[in-house]
Amino acid sequence: MSDNSPPSPPEQPQPQPSPSPWAPPATPPGKPQRTGLIVSLAVGGGLVAAGALVALVYSLLDSASDSIALPPARSDAPYSDPYDEEPYDEEPVDEAPVEEEPEPVVSGPAAERDVTITKCARDSLIGWQHADLTIVNGSGSPAGYVVFVEFLDAKGSVLTDGIATTDDLAPGASVKVKAQGVGEVPTGTKCRVKQVTRDAM
Repeated sequence: MSDNSPPSPPEQPQPQPSPSPWAPPATPPGKPQRTGLIVSLAVGGGLVAAGALVALVYSLLDSASDSIALPPARSDAPYSDPYDEEPYDEEPVDEAPVEEEPEPVVSGPAAERDVTITKCARDSLIGWQHADLTIVNGSGSPAGYVVFVEFLDAKGSVLTDGIATTDDLAPGASVKVKAQGVGEVPTGTKCRVKQVTRDAM
């Protein structure tokens, strides 16, 4: 070849292939990868910590079992009383008899004598029967009264009933009350005192 031949053209840079989106990031030049070393140290440190924890729990359980007192072994000797007890006889205690107070509630003929029917009438508008009563306290203390009245037809059958009450009636004092029946009754219905309860106040 002669020296007069033209120089060869300069080399063109080759295009680099585009990196894949799934490929790991490139490592910067000059920094070697230490991932394996970090993972090894983390796993080793975790195992050491777990071993220390197991040893600590075991030592605590061992010391706790030593501090728990076991019950004494059962003896095969026959049972015997630690000491002889003499039988104890209770002496009878003399109790004073309890005096019962008389029942303050009186019912029946004694209390019925304190009640008088002064009027037995039927309401002309609604047909209900009522009884006007006079109560005189025949006892020696203030008393309250409950009077039950029956309303009877001409044959003596009970058609309806009523009730009248009074409180704290002084001895010998009198009061007028009304026992009202409920429901319509025929003309000619009669009134009768069924029961009287006198309660001492």
